[in-house]
Parts: sequence; C-alpha cells; structure tokens
Amino acid sequence: MAKATKKQALGRGLSALLKENDMSVSSANHEKATEIVGNIIELSLDQIEVNPFQPRTFFDEEALKELADSIRVLGVIQPITVRRVDHKFQLVSGERRYRASKLVGNKTIPAYIRIANDQEMLEMALVENIQRKNLDPIEVALSYQRLIDEINLTQEELGDRVGKKRSTVTNYLRLLKLDPIIQTGMRDGFVTMGHGRALINLDNLSKQLEVYEKILKDGLSVRQTEALVSQLKTGKNTTAKPTAKLPEFVTNNQRAFNQFFGQKVAITSNDKGKGKISISFSSEEEFNQIKAILNLGE
Repeated sequence: MAKATKKQALGRGLSALLKENDMSVSSANHEKATEIVGNIIELSLDQIEVNPFQPRTFFDEEALKELADSIRVLGVIQPITVRRVDHKFQLVSGERRYRASKLVGNKTIPAYIRIANDQEMLEMALVENIQRKNLDPIEVALSYQRLIDEINLTQEELGDRVGKKRSTVTNYLRLLKLDPIIQTGMRDGFVTMGHGRALINLDNLSKQLEVYEKILKDGLSVRQTEALVSQLKTGKNTTAKPTAKLPEFVTNNQRAFNQFFGQKVAITSNDKGKGKISISFSSEEEFNQIKAILNLGE
C-alpha cells in the first residue's frame, strides 16, 4: 500500500508533493516571504511576471500543447526558477513550463526562489537558450554575440560559461558575417553550418549569394561548396561535379527531416527512387540527442 501511495504521488508531479508537505506560499506578501530564497515553493501563476530579458521570442505552439498534455497528466516535474521583485516574482527560467501550466488552467506552479540582478537574469536566460535542443547555428551565434556585447565577456570567458572551446565559439560568431539571406537559409535548414563556414571565406557578399544559390539549385555538399569557394578565390578549376538533382518527394520533405532531428540530414536518391539517409552530428551530445529521438535506449 505504501508503494502504491508513493507511485501515485510521483504521478501527480512536484506540485502535489509540495502541497502534501505544506510548503506552499500563497502570496508574495506572505510574512515569511523574505525567508524563501533557496527553497522550492508552490507559487500562484498570477504572481509571476515573464523574464524581460528573455532572448527567445518564438514558442512552438504544437510543442507547447504537448508539454501542456504532459503537465495535465503528470504535473510539473521540474520547478521553474524565479526571483523576487517588489511584491511579485519574475521568471528566470522555465517560461515554457509557465506557459503550458497556464494553458491547462493550473493556478499554481512549483518554483525555486533565487536572488539575481538584471545582468545575471540576462546571462542565465541567454545560457539557458543556448543549451536548448534543436537550436539552429544562427540562433546560437546571436546568443553568443549578445552575451559578449551585453555581459562584456571575452570569447574565452564565454566558452567557459557555455562549456565550449574558444574555437567553437569563434566558428559560430563568424557565421554572423554571412549575408542575411544565407543566415535565414541556415535557420530554415536549407544549408548547414558546414556550408556557412565555407561561404564565410568569400568576403564579397554577392559572391556568397551566388554560391548559396548554386548550393540550393544543384544540391552541393559541403566538400563541393568548399571546392567551389576555393576556385573562386584562386581562379583554379577545382569544382566538384554537382550531385544529381533530388526527386520531388525528397526535396519536399528535406526540411521536415532537418527540423525533426535538429541536425542536417543528408538524403541522396537516384531517378528510380532508391537512396540513402544520413544524419550528421558534431559531438557526443548531439549523437545522444539523435539516439534519444530514435528511442534506442542504452
């Protein structure tokens, strides 16, 4: 019986456990409100304001509904993080959980209370955004640049903050030198970071766009793009032969594959419809993310 009770409590999520242990605080004006820093409490959603430093402006509605369905069944498993501001609380992290909880009609949410000034709020919001799954390279680069500009970090300090090598940070930041049209194409999954890094070697934006259009038209691989860029820079004909044009059923679904896996998915096919699907990854972390998506287990 004891085991069944414990299982039911876990199934109701963290909110239920907090209520059972009488840890809730119903108002920011609660007489012990100054003593709650460092604790998890059950907080009214009406008392919470969104983070004004949130760099993320788009929240996928379908993904938000899926999270809301999970919260409806299991409750909020991981608490949000907030800071005390006057008589309210301000989100530090967890805006998706906050939005999804409102979507299902919840009145409260478990929240961890901490102290943070405006600069720390911005830094935490940016770092959390960077650590999200399925970020495109331009989103990462923009977040890196904002941390450097607004927190006054060097590239080396930034690397320490986000757990990346300085060379990795530099490679992302260089993508911001690309023509905005190419940056948009990268965000939409039409070209990879590898394509972008090859195009950066062309200082002339018109030449960048010329090669970018050829990538889209002929389906050039990263290696073929590098060869073409080298030809344009040196005048030597080192261009690799373009790949065969992909059939329509592949091109119509290429973007969907890229978005699902959060990585560049290379698809090749002959005129008979026979082909191969390859998923690229650049780290063990990305490999494990793909493995989780495919639900392969240990």
